[in-house]
Amino acid sequence: MFKDTPFEAIAKTLSASVTSFNPAAMQEALGPVQDNIKAWADLAQNQAQEAQRALAETVESIKGVKDPQEAFEVMKASAEAGMVMFASNLKEATKLSFEQFHTTVDAIEKAYPAPAVFASAGKNMKAAAWTVESTLDSMMKKSAAVVASVAPATKAKKAR
Repeated sequence: MFKDTPFEAIAKTLSASVTSFNPAAMQEALGPVQDNIKAWADLAQNQAQEAQRALAETVESIKGVKDPQEAFEVMKASAEAGMVMFASNLKEATKLSFEQFHTTVDAIEKAYPAPAVFASAGKNMKAAAWTVESTLDSMMKKSAAVVASVAPATKAKKAR
């Protein structure tokens, strides 16, 4: 029935393993994937709701403003709040990414046929990830400080 083509070899392997398929084991194996997807969906939903609230507050703040300087101040405060929110959202997403990375490394180590052999590699991968996470956190803090320290530009007088 089967020849030696790659597709037929895959079909043969699949048909031979159908009898050993265990739906409960498959569901258990997919549990962490579902948890990760749910965590990202929850994070995205929370951040979208936070952005909607901030936008609604800005719209409410600017309603009825007649003075251009006051409108500018409202928009400036909104932009600053937006930068803070962006940094916070980025930090939360980074944190979730690294938490899931560490969990995945732990799961691989646990499922690896020789956990002691993988332990060293897993420890090194986690250390490298921690270094990257720390570097990103430091860069975000420095960037926020630079943005906060920027003063408005002054108009230069034209030379005639």
